[in-house]
Amino acid sequence: MTDVLRRGRASLAFSFFAQGAAFALLVTRIPAIQDRYGVSDALLPAFLAAVPILAGVGSVTTEQLVKRIRPSRLLRWSQPVVLLALLGVGAGDRLVELAVALGAFGLAVGALDASMNMLGVSLQRTYGRSIMLGFHATYSLGGIVGASLAWVGAHWHLSLFVSYLPVVLVLLPAAFVGSRWYVDGGAASGLEAEADVDASVDAEAGKRQGESGALVFRLLLPLCLVMTFAYIGDSTVSNWSAKYLQDVLGSSEQLATVPYNVYMVMTLVGRAVGDFGVRRFGAVAVVRLGAVVAALGFAVVAVAPGAWVGMLGFTLLGLGLCVLVPQTFAAAGRLFPGASDAAIARLNIFNYVGFLIGSPLVGALGDAWNYRGAMLVPMVLVLATLGYARSFAPEPDRYGDGHERPRTADVGRGSNGL
Repeated sequence: MTDVLRRGRASLAFSFFAQGAAFALLVTRIPAIQDRYGVSDALLPAFLAAVPILAGVGSVTTEQLVKRIRPSRLLRWSQPVVLLALLGVGAGDRLVELAVALGAFGLAVGALDASMNMLGVSLQRTYGRSIMLGFHATYSLGGIVGASLAWVGAHWHLSLFVSYLPVVLVLLPAAFVGSRWYVDGGAASGLEAEADVDASVDAEAGKRQGESGALVFRLLLPLCLVMTFAYIGDSTVSNWSAKYLQDVLGSSEQLATVPYNVYMVMTLVGRAVGDFGVRRFGAVAVVRLGAVVAALGFAVVAVAPGAWVGMLGFTLLGLGLCVLVPQTFAAAGRLFPGASDAAIARLNIFNYVGFLIGSPLVGALGDAWNYRGAMLVPMVLVLATLGYARSFAPEPDRYGDGHERPRTADVGRGSNGL
């Protein structure tokens, strides 16, 4: 059992890494993509918005597909599509080819993000301790590697295809090989099922699945809001940190490229140690601390007198925001143990909602008011997470010893009930 779970955990971690690298390679080369295809400034926002919109469609579709297809199988085939679509972005030269490649990328990313987190939540439940932040740490590591490779390609004036091809040639076969060891929830449950736990869990799952749609939405809504707020904050950093440092805080053009890299490094650090914090202090405490640190980061950015103080703010943002998304997925799995796959697919949609809202919101407020004031809006939204922190609490202990245990009977079982 231990070897199966370890292989499943390692292969899933690699999948997170590969996705982080692929996404970073796409978004960090947007200027080069625009130049290659002759996309006008007026048309570029439509192309960029299409990716998260189609990703949301892919996530909704995944919710239906997992009723018949295991999440591991969806992940096995969606990840190669993402990598090949990335290569397609670099290979074309006409707008229609870019539209097709980005469309495939968006749809596959929605399925990929949803299925990765489904497997992560089911593995965490089987392990009986927090491991979700570790998966997202490898995603951050992949993002750092992908952004670094994109910088190399830009520095050496390599074409998009030449920049993307070596990465795809390495990641694609590795992802195929690693997918052999994915562990679905149902397989994990068969490894260590306990009859008495199974019976109680089955009864609870049936109760959950019989709940009305209104009650289901009410239970999931706080997590949907937290997911949206977290990605509004994340997209603010990714889209506005360089401009803010240069235009508002008066930094050099070179220094303005540093905040996002610092932010990504700190997300890696925070997620690498975050699981230990959850195990020691609980998810509620970690989420509250993350929200406070992130809000403090936005406050420091808003009042910073110069570039280096602003850099401190973006450092705090990385440490604070990094814990919210993984814990939101984990909390959805706990709320709906008999239908965790469907809950995660639905929750994943709000990842893209936040991404779509964040950048235009800050840009509009910055133009209408000022960019310092605009930074206070995501700060307030992140602070609102404190009001929903109780949604991250584990369910009551069945065993009477103070510890939450893996509820193996329903691990990954559910794609129904929501």
